[in-house]
Amino acid sequence: MGKLLRLDKYLSDMNIGSRSEIKSWIRKGRVCKNSLPCYKPEEKVRINDDEITFDGQRIIYEEFIYFILNKPAGVVSATEDKRDKTVIDLIETVKRKDLFPVGRLDKDTEGLLILTNDGDLAHRLLSPKKEVDKVYYAKINGRVTDGDVASFLSGISIGEDKPCLPAKLNILKSDEISEVNVTIYEGKYHQVKRMFEAVGKEVIYLKRISMGGLSLDPLLKPGDYRRLTIDELKNLNNIRLQKKE
Repeated sequence: MGKLLRLDKYLSDMNIGSRSEIKSWIRKGRVCKNSLPCYKPEEKVRINDDEITFDGQRIIYEEFIYFILNKPAGVVSATEDKRDKTVIDLIETVKRKDLFPVGRLDKDTEGLLILTNDGDLAHRLLSPKKEVDKVYYAKINGRVTDGDVASFLSGISIGEDKPCLPAKLNILKSDEISEVNVTIYEGKYHQVKRMFEAVGKEVIYLKRISMGGLSLDPLLKPGDYRRLTIDELKNLNNIRLQKKE
């Protein structure tokens, strides 16, 4: 049986209007539940079982939504912030108060970020037990060497109780400004930057290009987003099913 939800919240979540507008429309008989006019905003609706219409048009409820965002620099990975624009502010087509970013990218870091209201999926993508891979492209101030590759693979210490899990460092260009891809399997605070600091180098540009097998869509410019495809969502849900806790 479907989850119970207030009628006004059901319609508000589906962006039919503001809560005050929706309550007024309901009281005027513009909303029907199972073909019968419903005049009470507090009326309970059973998602996926009850049929709701507004002015004769059926309103189908989406319990969970999933977006992939190409996060631009200068935007914070938060649901709200008094000083800076947030990743939620970038989502203009859907306004859901329960939408949140899965994990965080630093303010100056760009790239792939998943936005959803599915707490269970977010938990499993972020759980250290899952060891979900996160791949970053980075520009490094300094020449990255095979010795750095070995250090990352052995599990580098960044000043915490335990060293980082073994990470893969792929050198794309080794020069005064090096270019690399680095794959990590956890999400420590400023982890990639701190790992390079530990080997005496500085990250000057950082972009996440994949997470859990989901790659950043090359058609998405910084600040652009789209819904996940069915196949992408299936692949993420496979992570949800792995290594049950």
